[in-house]
Amino acid sequence: MGFWADLPKLFFVSAPMADVTDAAFRQMIAKYSRHGESGGGPDVFWTEFVSADGLCSTGREVLKRDLAFSDREHPIVAQIFSSNPENMKKTAALIKELGFDGIDINMGCPDKSIEKQGAGAAHMKAIKHAQEVIRATMEGAGGLPVSVKTRVGYNKENLDEWIGAILETKPAVITVHARTRKELSLVPAKWDYVTRAKKLAEGTGTLIIGNGDVKDLADATTKAKETGADGIMLGRAMFGTPWLFDRDRKAPPTLTEKFEILIEHTHLFEKLFGGDTRPVRGREGSQREPSSNGVKSFAIMKKHYKAYVNGFDGAKELRVHMMDAKNADEVEHIAREFLKTV
Repeated sequence: MGFWADLPKLFFVSAPMADVTDAAFRQMIAKYSRHGESGGGPDVFWTEFVSADGLCSTGREVLKRDLAFSDREHPIVAQIFSSNPENMKKTAALIKELGFDGIDINMGCPDKSIEKQGAGAAHMKAIKHAQEVIRATMEGAGGLPVSVKTRVGYNKENLDEWIGAILETKPAVITVHARTRKELSLVPAKWDYVTRAKKLAEGTGTLIIGNGDVKDLADATTKAKETGADGIMLGRAMFGTPWLFDRDRKAPPTLTEKFEILIEHTHLFEKLFGGDTRPVRGREGSQREPSSNGVKSFAIMKKHYKAYVNGFDGAKELRVHMMDAKNADEVEHIAREFLKTV
Protein backbone atom coordinates (compact mmCIF):
# COMPACT_ATOMS: atom_id res chain seq x y z
CA MET A 1 0.00 0.00 0.00
CA GLY A 2 2.91 2.37 0.54
CA PHE A 3 1.88 5.92 1.44
CA TRP A 4 -1.80 5.09 0.84
CA ALA A 5 -1.92 3.35 4.22
CA ASP A 6 -1.02 6.59 5.99
CA LEU A 7 -3.72 8.83 4.49
CA PRO A 8 -6.71 10.17 6.48
CA LYS A 9 -9.85 8.04 6.62
CA LEU A 10 -11.36 10.35 3.98
CA PHE A 11 -8.85 11.92 1.61
CA PHE A 12 -9.04 14.28 -1.35
CA VAL A 13 -6.82 14.02 -4.43
CA SER A 14 -6.17 16.07 -7.56
CA ALA A 15 -7.09 14.52 -10.89
CA PRO A 16 -4.59 13.83 -13.69
CA MET A 17 -5.57 16.13 -16.57
CA ALA A 18 -3.59 16.39 -19.80
CA ASP A 19 -2.09 19.85 -20.35
CA VAL A 20 -3.68 21.05 -17.11
CA THR A 21 -2.07 19.43 -14.06
CA ASP A 22 1.47 20.15 -15.16
CA ALA A 23 4.25 21.05 -12.75
CA ALA A 24 3.36 24.76 -12.81
CA PHE A 25 -0.29 24.23 -11.87
CA ARG A 26 0.57 21.63 -9.23
CA GLN A 27 3.02 24.04 -7.60
CA MET A 28 0.31 26.70 -7.52
CA ILE A 29 -2.08 24.23 -5.89
CA ALA A 30 0.56 23.20 -3.36
CA LYS A 31 1.16 26.83 -2.40
CA TYR A 32 -2.39 28.19 -2.34
CA SER A 33 -4.03 25.06 -0.90
CA ARG A 34 -1.32 24.99 1.80
CA HIS A 35 -0.30 21.44 0.99
CA GLY A 36 1.48 19.78 3.89
CA GLU A 37 -0.01 22.14 6.47
CA SER A 38 -2.90 21.44 8.83
CA GLY A 39 -6.17 21.73 6.92
CA GLY A 40 -4.33 21.94 3.61
CA GLY A 41 -4.25 19.63 0.66
CA PRO A 42 -4.65 17.82 -1.65
CA ASP A 43 -3.67 14.61 0.12
CA VAL A 44 -2.21 13.20 -3.12
CA PHE A 45 -1.06 14.80 -6.39
CA TRP A 46 -1.30 13.17 -9.80
CA THR A 47 0.80 14.08 -12.84
CA GLU A 48 -0.57 14.44 -16.34
CA PHE A 49 -0.70 11.10 -18.08
CA VAL A 50 2.44 10.19 -20.02
CA SER A 51 3.00 7.54 -22.67
CA ALA A 52 5.04 4.59 -21.42
CA ASP A 53 5.85 3.77 -25.05
CA GLY A 54 7.24 7.28 -25.47
CA LEU A 55 9.26 6.97 -22.27
CA CYS A 56 10.83 3.82 -23.72
CA SER A 57 11.75 5.59 -26.98
CA THR A 58 14.36 8.12 -28.07
CA GLY A 59 11.88 10.86 -27.10
CA ARG A 60 12.18 9.96 -23.41
CA GLU A 61 13.92 13.17 -22.31
CA VAL A 62 11.22 15.37 -23.84
CA LEU A 63 8.40 13.44 -22.18
CA LYS A 64 10.19 13.40 -18.83
CA ARG A 65 9.35 17.11 -18.60
CA ASP A 66 5.78 15.99 -17.93
CA LEU A 67 7.07 14.01 -14.95
CA ALA A 68 8.83 16.94 -13.29
CA PHE A 69 7.73 17.71 -9.74
CA SER A 70 8.86 19.75 -6.73
CA ASP A 71 9.71 18.61 -3.21
CA ARG A 72 6.49 20.17 -1.92
CA GLU A 73 4.23 17.87 -3.99
CA HIS A 74 4.63 14.61 -2.07
CA PRO A 75 2.94 12.23 -2.09
CA ILE A 76 2.78 12.31 -5.86
CA VAL A 77 1.65 9.62 -8.30
CA ALA A 78 2.82 9.38 -11.91
CA GLN A 79 0.10 8.36 -14.34
CA ILE A 80 1.17 6.39 -17.41
CA PHE A 81 -0.55 4.60 -20.28
CA SER A 82 0.30 1.85 -22.77
CA SER A 83 -0.94 -1.53 -23.93
CA ASN A 84 2.60 -2.91 -23.99
CA PRO A 85 3.35 -4.83 -20.76
CA GLU A 86 7.11 -4.71 -21.24
CA ASN A 87 7.12 -0.94 -21.74
CA MET A 88 4.93 -0.50 -18.68
CA LYS A 89 7.37 -2.62 -16.67
CA LYS A 90 10.36 -0.55 -17.82
CA THR A 91 8.54 2.73 -17.25
CA ALA A 92 7.49 1.69 -13.75
CA ALA A 93 11.16 1.17 -12.92
CA LEU A 94 11.96 4.62 -14.31
CA ILE A 95 9.21 6.21 -12.22
CA LYS A 96 10.62 4.66 -9.07
CA GLU A 97 14.07 5.94 -10.01
CA LEU A 98 12.64 9.46 -10.45
CA GLY A 99 11.41 9.48 -6.85
CA PHE A 100 7.65 9.18 -7.22
CA ASP A 101 5.51 7.77 -4.41
CA GLY A 102 3.21 5.71 -6.62
CA ILE A 103 2.23 4.73 -10.16
CA ASP A 104 -1.22 4.98 -11.72
CA ILE A 105 -2.35 3.28 -14.92
CA ASN A 106 -4.81 5.15 -17.12
CA MET A 107 -7.46 2.64 -18.21
CA GLY A 108 -10.29 5.07 -18.85
CA CYS A 109 -9.20 7.79 -21.27
CA PRO A 110 -11.67 7.92 -24.21
CA ASP A 111 -9.39 9.80 -26.59
CA LYS A 112 -9.33 7.98 -29.94
CA SER A 113 -5.59 8.42 -30.44
CA ILE A 114 -4.96 6.69 -27.11
CA GLU A 115 -7.46 3.92 -27.81
CA LYS A 116 -5.86 3.20 -31.19
CA GLN A 117 -2.80 2.17 -29.20
CA GLY A 118 -4.93 -0.29 -27.22
CA ALA A 119 -4.56 1.91 -24.13
CA GLY A 120 -6.88 4.09 -22.04
CA ALA A 121 -10.51 3.00 -22.27
CA ALA A 122 -9.60 0.33 -24.86
CA HIS A 123 -8.37 -1.85 -21.99
CA MET A 124 -12.00 -2.44 -21.03
CA LYS A 125 -12.43 -4.41 -24.27
CA ALA A 126 -9.47 -6.70 -23.51
CA ILE A 127 -9.75 -7.55 -19.84
CA LYS A 128 -7.19 -10.37 -19.69
CA HIS A 129 -4.61 -8.23 -21.43
CA ALA A 130 -5.40 -5.35 -19.06
CA GLN A 131 -4.54 -7.63 -16.17
CA GLU A 132 -1.21 -8.46 -17.84
CA VAL A 133 -0.46 -4.74 -18.13
CA ILE A 134 -1.24 -4.14 -14.46
CA ARG A 135 0.87 -7.08 -13.30
CA ALA A 136 3.80 -6.06 -15.51
CA THR A 137 3.64 -2.55 -14.06
CA MET A 138 3.67 -3.98 -10.53
CA GLU A 139 6.67 -6.12 -11.41
CA GLY A 140 8.62 -3.10 -12.59
CA ALA A 141 7.48 -0.85 -9.76
CA GLY A 142 9.86 -2.41 -7.26
CA GLY A 143 7.51 -2.03 -4.33
CA LEU A 144 5.88 1.28 -5.28
CA PRO A 145 2.08 1.04 -4.94
CA VAL A 146 0.27 0.70 -8.26
CA SER A 147 -3.23 2.07 -8.82
CA VAL A 148 -5.69 2.16 -11.74
CA LYS A 149 -7.98 4.96 -12.92
CA THR A 150 -10.86 3.77 -15.05
CA ARG A 151 -14.56 3.97 -15.92
CA VAL A 152 -17.46 1.61 -15.27
CA GLY A 153 -17.64 0.07 -18.74
CA TYR A 154 -17.11 0.75 -22.42
CA ASN A 155 -20.37 1.09 -24.36
CA LYS A 156 -22.40 -0.01 -21.36
CA GLU A 157 -21.87 -0.49 -17.66
CA ASN A 158 -19.84 -3.61 -16.94
CA LEU A 159 -18.73 -2.75 -13.44
CA ASP A 160 -18.83 -6.12 -11.71
CA GLU A 161 -16.75 -7.93 -14.34
CA TRP A 162 -14.37 -5.07 -15.09
CA ILE A 163 -13.69 -3.79 -11.58
CA GLY A 164 -13.69 -7.39 -10.37
CA ALA A 165 -10.94 -8.24 -12.87
CA ILE A 166 -8.84 -5.26 -11.74
CA LEU A 167 -9.30 -6.28 -8.10
CA GLU A 168 -7.88 -9.72 -8.93
CA THR A 169 -4.53 -8.03 -9.60
CA LYS A 170 -4.58 -6.48 -6.09
CA PRO A 171 -3.87 -2.81 -6.86
CA ALA A 172 -3.49 -0.38 -3.98
CA VAL A 173 -6.27 1.87 -5.32
CA ILE A 174 -8.90 2.00 -8.05
CA THR A 175 -10.26 5.39 -9.06
CA VAL A 176 -13.76 4.98 -10.49
CA HIS A 177 -14.93 7.66 -12.89
CA ALA A 178 -18.67 7.07 -12.59
CA ARG A 179 -19.49 7.01 -16.29
CA THR A 180 -18.97 4.65 -19.24
CA ARG A 181 -16.54 5.41 -22.02
CA LYS A 182 -19.46 6.03 -24.39
CA GLU A 183 -20.93 8.64 -22.04
CA LEU A 184 -17.71 10.68 -21.99
CA SER A 185 -18.69 13.65 -19.80
CA LEU A 186 -21.96 14.24 -21.63
CA VAL A 187 -24.21 12.89 -18.86
CA PRO A 188 -24.10 13.35 -15.09
CA ALA A 189 -21.82 10.95 -13.22
CA LYS A 190 -23.78 8.12 -11.57
CA TRP A 191 -22.32 7.79 -8.08
CA ASP A 192 -24.25 4.60 -7.36
CA TYR A 193 -21.48 2.95 -9.38
CA VAL A 194 -18.93 4.12 -6.80
CA THR A 195 -21.06 2.59 -4.05
CA ARG A 196 -21.06 -0.72 -5.92
CA ALA A 197 -17.32 -0.58 -6.55
CA LYS A 198 -16.70 -0.01 -2.86
CA LYS A 199 -18.77 -3.09 -1.99
CA LEU A 200 -16.86 -5.17 -4.56
CA ALA A 201 -13.60 -4.08 -2.95
CA GLU A 202 -14.60 -4.98 0.60
CA GLY A 203 -12.05 -7.32 2.16
CA THR A 204 -9.52 -6.93 -0.67
CA GLY A 205 -7.47 -4.13 0.86
CA THR A 206 -7.90 -2.02 -2.30
CA LEU A 207 -9.08 1.54 -1.70
CA ILE A 208 -11.77 3.10 -3.88
CA ILE A 209 -11.65 6.72 -5.02
CA GLY A 210 -14.77 8.27 -6.56
CA ASN A 211 -14.54 10.70 -9.47
CA GLY A 212 -16.98 12.69 -11.57
CA ASP A 213 -18.76 16.08 -11.31
CA VAL A 214 -17.39 16.92 -7.85
CA LYS A 215 -17.96 20.65 -7.28
CA ASP A 216 -15.87 21.37 -4.20
CA LEU A 217 -14.71 19.82 -0.91
CA ALA A 218 -18.17 20.06 0.66
CA ASP A 219 -19.65 18.17 -2.28
CA ALA A 220 -16.77 15.69 -2.10
CA THR A 221 -17.45 15.02 1.58
CA THR A 222 -21.15 14.46 0.89
CA LYS A 223 -20.43 12.04 -1.96
CA ALA A 224 -17.97 10.11 0.20
CA LYS A 225 -20.54 9.71 2.97
CA GLU A 226 -23.20 8.58 0.50
CA THR A 227 -21.02 6.03 -1.30
CA GLY A 228 -18.51 4.88 1.31
CA ALA A 229 -15.63 5.88 -0.97
CA ASP A 230 -12.24 6.04 0.73
CA GLY A 231 -11.25 9.13 -1.21
CA ILE A 232 -12.59 11.64 -3.72
CA MET A 233 -10.82 12.94 -6.81
CA LEU A 234 -11.51 16.49 -7.98
CA GLY A 235 -10.84 17.50 -11.57
CA ARG A 236 -12.58 20.36 -13.34
CA ALA A 237 -13.28 22.02 -9.98
CA MET A 238 -9.55 22.86 -9.80
CA PHE A 239 -9.67 25.14 -12.83
CA GLY A 240 -9.00 28.70 -11.74
CA THR A 241 -9.05 27.70 -8.06
CA PRO A 242 -5.61 26.51 -6.91
CA TRP A 243 -6.80 27.24 -3.34
CA LEU A 244 -9.55 24.60 -3.72
CA PHE A 245 -8.05 22.09 -1.26
CA ASP A 246 -7.57 24.57 1.61
CA ARG A 247 -10.12 23.30 4.15
CA ASP A 248 -9.66 26.36 6.39
CA ARG A 249 -10.22 29.07 3.78
CA LYS A 250 -13.37 31.00 4.69
CA ALA A 251 -13.81 32.96 1.47
CA PRO A 252 -12.37 32.98 -2.06
CA PRO A 253 -9.59 35.47 -2.89
CA THR A 254 -10.51 39.02 -3.81
CA LEU A 255 -10.38 39.94 -7.49
CA THR A 256 -7.00 41.61 -7.00
CA GLU A 257 -5.64 38.55 -5.17
CA LYS A 258 -7.01 36.26 -7.87
CA PHE A 259 -5.26 38.28 -10.57
CA GLU A 260 -1.98 38.13 -8.66
CA ILE A 261 -2.33 34.34 -8.57
CA LEU A 262 -3.08 34.29 -12.32
CA ILE A 263 0.01 36.39 -13.02
CA GLU A 264 2.20 34.20 -10.78
CA HIS A 265 0.87 31.04 -12.45
CA THR A 266 1.60 32.43 -15.91
CA HIS A 267 5.18 33.43 -15.10
CA LEU A 268 5.84 30.07 -13.44
CA PHE A 269 4.52 28.22 -16.50
CA GLU A 270 6.78 30.27 -18.75
CA LYS A 271 9.76 29.70 -16.46
CA LEU A 272 9.28 25.92 -16.36
CA PHE A 273 8.25 25.25 -19.95
CA GLY A 274 9.59 28.09 -22.08
CA GLY A 275 6.29 29.50 -23.31
CA ASP A 276 6.28 28.23 -26.90
CA THR A 277 3.54 30.28 -28.68
CA ARG A 278 2.47 27.65 -31.19
CA PRO A 279 -1.12 26.35 -30.98
CA VAL A 280 -1.92 23.30 -28.89
CA ARG A 281 -2.72 20.24 -31.00
CA GLY A 282 -5.41 17.68 -30.22
CA ARG A 283 -8.58 17.68 -28.16
CA GLU A 284 -8.68 18.04 -24.41
CA GLY A 285 -7.54 14.76 -22.93
CA SER A 286 -5.16 13.90 -25.76
CA GLN A 287 -1.40 13.66 -25.34
CA ARG A 288 0.24 16.90 -26.43
CA GLU A 289 2.74 16.74 -29.27
CA PRO A 290 5.98 18.12 -27.80
CA SER A 291 7.79 20.80 -29.81
CA SER A 292 11.27 20.16 -31.14
CA ASN A 293 12.93 21.89 -28.18
CA GLY A 294 10.73 20.18 -25.62
CA VAL A 295 8.71 23.14 -24.31
CA LYS A 296 4.96 23.35 -23.89
CA SER A 297 2.84 25.72 -25.94
CA PHE A 298 1.98 28.98 -24.16
CA ALA A 299 -1.54 28.43 -25.52
CA ILE A 300 -2.01 25.78 -22.81
CA MET A 301 -2.33 28.61 -20.27
CA LYS A 302 -5.34 30.03 -22.07
CA LYS A 303 -7.69 27.34 -20.77
CA HIS A 304 -6.75 28.52 -17.28
CA TYR A 305 -7.65 32.11 -18.15
CA LYS A 306 -11.16 30.98 -19.02
CA ALA A 307 -11.49 29.81 -15.41
CA TYR A 308 -9.63 32.59 -13.61
CA VAL A 309 -11.37 35.40 -15.53
CA ASN A 310 -15.11 35.07 -14.94
CA GLY A 311 -17.91 36.21 -12.68
CA PHE A 312 -17.29 39.96 -12.76
CA ASP A 313 -18.11 42.93 -14.99
CA GLY A 314 -15.86 43.05 -18.04
CA ALA A 315 -14.69 39.45 -17.65
CA LYS A 316 -15.68 38.38 -21.16
CA GLU A 317 -13.85 41.23 -22.86
CA LEU A 318 -10.81 40.72 -20.65
CA ARG A 319 -10.69 37.00 -21.50
CA VAL A 320 -10.71 37.81 -25.21
CA HIS A 321 -7.83 40.22 -24.68
CA MET A 322 -5.81 37.67 -22.69
CA MET A 323 -6.34 35.01 -25.33
CA ASP A 324 -4.33 37.16 -27.74
CA ALA A 325 -1.37 37.45 -25.36
CA LYS A 326 1.81 35.69 -26.44
CA ASN A 327 3.78 35.63 -23.21
CA ALA A 328 3.61 36.16 -19.46
CA ASP A 329 4.63 39.82 -19.58
CA GLU A 330 1.75 40.61 -21.91
CA VAL A 331 -0.70 38.79 -19.65
CA GLU A 332 0.57 40.65 -16.60
CA HIS A 333 0.26 44.02 -18.38
CA ILE A 334 -3.31 43.25 -19.46
CA ALA A 335 -4.30 42.14 -15.96
CA ARG A 336 -2.76 45.14 -14.19
CA GLU A 337 -4.27 47.62 -16.64
CA PHE A 338 -7.68 46.09 -16.02
CA LEU A 339 -7.26 46.29 -12.24
CA LYS A 340 -6.67 50.05 -12.54
CA THR A 341 -10.24 50.35 -13.82
CA VAL A 342 -11.82 48.41 -10.96
